[in-house]
Amino acid sequence: MSRPLLEVIALNADDALAAQTGGADRLELVTDMAADGLTPSRETFRAVRDAVHLPLRVMLRATDGFSAGEPEALDALCSAARALRADGAEEFVLGFLDPAGRPDLQAVTALTEAVGGARWTFHRAIDRAADRETLRRQLDAFPGLDTYLTAGSAAGVSAGQAVLSAEAARTATTEPGYGARIMVGGGLRLEHLPALRDAGLDAFHIGGAARLGGWHGPVDPAAVRAWRTTLDAPHPPAGVPAPVRGRSAPAAG
Repeated sequence: MSRPLLEVIALNADDALAAQTGGADRLELVTDMAADGLTPSRETFRAVRDAVHLPLRVMLRATDGFSAGEPEALDALCSAARALRADGAEEFVLGFLDPAGRPDLQAVTALTEAVGGARWTFHRAIDRAADRETLRRQLDAFPGLDTYLTAGSAAGVSAGQAVLSAEAARTATTEPGYGARIMVGGGLRLEHLPALRDAGLDAFHIGGAARLGGWHGPVDPAAVRAWRTTLDAPHPPAGVPAPVRGRSAPAAG
């Protein structure tokens, strides 16, 4: 079995290098975490692309929240996506809901066409959806969708563990709508890992937890290494606490 995937949020090339040094498997590149992560500039993407050898997923999101905005805003986001694709971006992160909490299929269609079949993650908009199962089934046929970033609940992983475990079981059966990999993120802590791994989950996403000073500080290789070490260590059976090595880290963003 391959080792669990660890994805780290990076804001710039220094973050990316630190995450790579600490043992990250993949990066999510964003800007403006005060708005929960927006599309980075082409210049930032190029700098990160040239600094590291890790796979890199680029956020496609222009404003805080889970709306794609007016048609003009969606057109601008599609233009940004095409420009990033032209610069060499191969993987993306996106996800939009309509006012009723249903997937905004028009926006998702426009963006997946703009990135030309590239692989992509549907981000934590799923945790705000009116019906998670309906969303999964409606997105099932979209080309390139291979991951859901989710905490299982809008309130974070602590509240969503039962949902994550249930969805992992359905993913294991390749049930329609459940073929994409589940990547756990959103208030994720080291102490969540044993139960999540026992449930079969094998992909994890951290943001603030990779920064000992929270979002006010850069990615710290030692913080990332603590997660890498814990994920790589054999974990005990369910119900037996796993030892946590290294310094305690804050909750992930």
